Amino acid sequence: MTSTHVLNVPGARLYYEVRGTTGPLLLITAAPMAAAAFAPLAEALAGDHTVVTHDPRGISRSTLDDPERDSTPEVRADDVAALINALGAETADVFGTSGGAVTGLALVARHPGRVRTLIAHEPPLLELLPEAAERRLWIEDLIDTFHREGQGPAWKEFLAAAEFDDSDDVHAEPPREPSAQALADGAHFFAHEIRGTTRYVPDIAALKAIPTRIIVGIGSDSGGLDTYRASTALAQLLGTRPVEFPGDHAGFLAQPQNFATTLRAVLTDEGA
Repeated sequence: MTSTHVLNVPGARLYYEVRGTTGPLLLITAAPMAAAAFAPLAEALAGDHTVVTHDPRGISRSTLDDPERDSTPEVRADDVAALINALGAETADVFGTSGGAVTGLALVARHPGRVRTLIAHEPPLLELLPEAAERRLWIEDLIDTFHREGQGPAWKEFLAAAEFDDSDDVHAEPPREPSAQALADGAHFFAHEIRGTTRYVPDIAALKAIPTRIIVGIGSDSGGLDTYRASTALAQLLGTRPVEFPGDHAGFLAQPQNFATTLRAVLTDEGA
């Protein structure tokens, strides 16, 4: 059974869903992906976890007071901390994927002690790559393309440069007749989210100094994606080994049951 809720936070209203009522609290977060995409994964985990998914601010059902305000990892981290508070919990486990993994890293640094285990699955930490300056220029060109030519060309440029497969639903090109909500979400991503997310530089010293267990996840089929290489670089800086998850950057979409099995094993210290 799924219950739905809305939480007021500074500058926004967060839509979130809760599945399961027993077991450890597990928050699943992404950016810009909304809660709906995680329903199969959440259902697979709800038998032994209390699973919370949400729409990040400015996406889908989570509305903003000021639509022009940027969504940074720090702001989103504070939102997740507010969700933990709203659920009456002192701590939670967090699975963050893509931009949500960056949110998770900011959460652990800004709110030490609130996260037991963070699984950071393929964060797009482009600043950790050897060609960081080049990737920074690409992001700026991508944003310019969006403002100048619209979402279609921007998504096409994104997919080509990031080397995501067109079937990757996390960053797939919008459908030929996208809904008004899909267009709004895409506009928010390009105009107010992608820059802050990809320019985030984790505070490695702070992350090492706190008790949270940080697991860096990589897709077994992600190959040479920027997110794969950035994740590998992050794990090296943390002095850990990345853990393989089924599939590619969006393996949780194609293989939710297998993905849940790996995630559960990592959380119980069997897969780390």
